[in-house]
Amino acid sequence: MGGPPGTGLSLDARDRILVLYLKMKSILSASQEKKATPSSASSRKTRELVCELCRNFYDLGWASGTGGGISIKEDGFIYMAPSGVQKERLTPEDIFVLDSDGHIVEEPGRGLKLSQCSPLFMHAYKMRNAGAVLHSHSVNAATATMLYDKAFRIKNMEMQKGVEGYGAFDTLEVPIIDNTAYECELADSLGEAIQNNPKSHAVLVRRHGVYVWGKDWKQAKTHAECYDYLFEAAGRMKQLGIALDA
Repeated sequence: MGGPPGTGLSLDARDRILVLYLKMKSILSASQEKKATPSSASSRKTRELVCELCRNFYDLGWASGTGGGISIKEDGFIYMAPSGVQKERLTPEDIFVLDSDGHIVEEPGRGLKLSQCSPLFMHAYKMRNAGAVLHSHSVNAATATMLYDKAFRIKNMEMQKGVEGYGAFDTLEVPIIDNTAYECELADSLGEAIQNNPKSHAVLVRRHGVYVWGKDWKQAKTHAECYDYLFEAAGRMKQLGIALDA
């Protein structure tokens, strides 16, 4: 028996199309509901590590007054400390979990907000395939931006060897971008600085601090410590009247 006039389809053909449509709709719905989530064991360990590093940064004076931020990528997920909180008092339950595109997968609730550093962190994850990205409000970093114009520059320092791609007698450079009223407004200029400085593992923000990354949290932490040493050394050289390009 044919279908209604003007359809050009038999009832059997229309039924098959309807069944196919319903199957596709069901598959799509199931895939949307079954979002990937981190395993509980690795998630707990990484959450604890973020909290430990936040306490370490606080003790160094890099995350005082709720400043600074830390994020670590593990098993395809990004674990990120929240914004505007006492970093030294964070617990694993306070950590946000994002997917590789920066979308929230798990959030702690309780009024906690995703870090304002999030769009800046994502630039390093996407453009440099970073395994961890850190943001420090170090006084040494902020001071260093007042000694230079467009880029921090130092050479002949042993601690340069702790930054991937540099030797003790190379000239190490870190781009400097101007600060903005809100952290998220730095995203475009930071992304441009990363793009234009492929050898650097950090970007300084004038009178503000520094963003640092590495292939994993260990390298990111090492980079942050070595960069901070070099920022402090430059400041002391300036005080002593030693040429910064010596």
